[in-house]
Amino acid sequence: MKNKTNNSGRDTSFKGWGKVLAGVLIILIFIGTFVFLWLKSKPQPTLYEEFVPTQKDLVRTTVVTGKIEPRNEVNVKPQISGIITEIMKEAGDLVQAGEVIAKVKVIPDMQQLSSAQARVRLAQINVEQAKTDYEREKVLFDKGFVSADEFDKLRQTYRQAQEEVAAANDQLQVVRDGVSRSNASASSTLIRSTITGLILDVPVKVGNSVILSNTFNDGTTIASVANMNDLIFRGNIDETEVGKLVVGMPMKITIGALQNLKFEASLEYISPKAVETGGANQFEIKAAVHVNTASKIRSGYSANAEIELAAVKNALTVPEGAIEFSGDDTFVYVIKGEGEKKNYEKRKVKVGLSDGINIEIKSGLTRQDRVRGQKLITETE
Repeated sequence: MKNKTNNSGRDTSFKGWGKVLAGVLIILIFIGTFVFLWLKSKPQPTLYEEFVPTQKDLVRTTVVTGKIEPRNEVNVKPQISGIITEIMKEAGDLVQAGEVIAKVKVIPDMQQLSSAQARVRLAQINVEQAKTDYEREKVLFDKGFVSADEFDKLRQTYRQAQEEVAAANDQLQVVRDGVSRSNASASSTLIRSTITGLILDVPVKVGNSVILSNTFNDGTTIASVANMNDLIFRGNIDETEVGKLVVGMPMKITIGALQNLKFEASLEYISPKAVETGGANQFEIKAAVHVNTASKIRSGYSANAEIELAAVKNALTVPEGAIEFSGDDTFVYVIKGEGEKKNYEKRKVKVGLSDGINIEIKSGLTRQDRVRGQKLITETE
C-alpha cells in the first residue's frame, strides 16, 4: 500500500510540472509573436539616393521616324497603246537614259487607221495631178511658151505633193506599226528609259495591254526608275519641336534593317503646313542623305533621324528625378548633417536644358552641395 501511494504522488508531481512548462512555452510564443509584430510595424527610416552635382555636356535630341526614298522616281510610260511583246530589263537592273526597257506591238485605232489611209489616197491623187501639170508645163517651158516664174510655181507644187505622199505614208506606218521607215531609230514601239538609274519595279508582263497617257488617264507604267545615289529622308515631326528646326541642320540617319547602318544627312525642307496624324499636328520634313556609291540602300527602308535641338557645354547638372516642380518654380532638397542629425533643406533653383535624364542647374547649387535624389525601395516595400 505504501509503494502505491508514492508512485501516485510522483505521477501527480510530473503532471504539475508539465502543465507549468506548457504554460511557459505558450507565454514565450505569445511574447515572441508580439515582439515580431511590433518590430514589423515599427516605421523604418526612409532612405534616399544621395549625390553631388556634376559638370557635363548636355545635348537635347529628338528622333523622327520616316523612310528612305529616291529624290526623283520616274514612271516610264509608252507613247502608244499596244501589247507588250518583250521585256529586256527587270527590277534591280541599272539602266542608262535612252536604253530600251521593253517592246510594244501596236494595236491600231481603227478611226485613226482609216483617216491615215484616206490621207494616203488623197495625197496620191494630188501628186498624180501635180505630175501631169508639171510635165505639161515643162514641154511648154522648153518651147519658150511659158515663163520661168510660172514653171517654177508648178514645179514647187509637184514637189510639195510628193512630200505630202511621203508624210501620209509615214503617218500610216506609225498608226499601223508604231514606227515608220524614215524614223526607225526613234520608234515609239521601243520603250526607253528617260533617266539613268536603278529600275525599282517593272509592273507589266509580256502579253499585257498598255495604253499611252492622255487627257483621261495617266497611261500604263512600264517601269519605275530612280537615281539611288540621290536619296532623301522623309518623315514627320511634332508641332512642339518643329519651331526649333532650321534648314541645313545636321541629322544622323539610322537604318535598322541594315544592322543599324548610319548616314549623315542635312535638313533641306520643312513643310509650312501641318497634317493631323493620330490626333496630333505634325509637319513633314525632308533631308538629303549623304551616301556613297557602294551603299546598298533600297527604296522604302524605314529609318530614324536623330536631330540635335539644343546643347550646353560644361553645365552643372543633377538627375532630373531630383527636381521638384511647383508651378513655375523648381526646387531640390539639399542634405544637411550626418547620421541621425541628417535633414533636408528645400532650396529653390533655376534650371535650364534637359536631355531627359539630367538637367542643367543655372543657379541655386554648387559642386560642394549634396542633393537628395529619389526614394530607395526597401525590402519591406
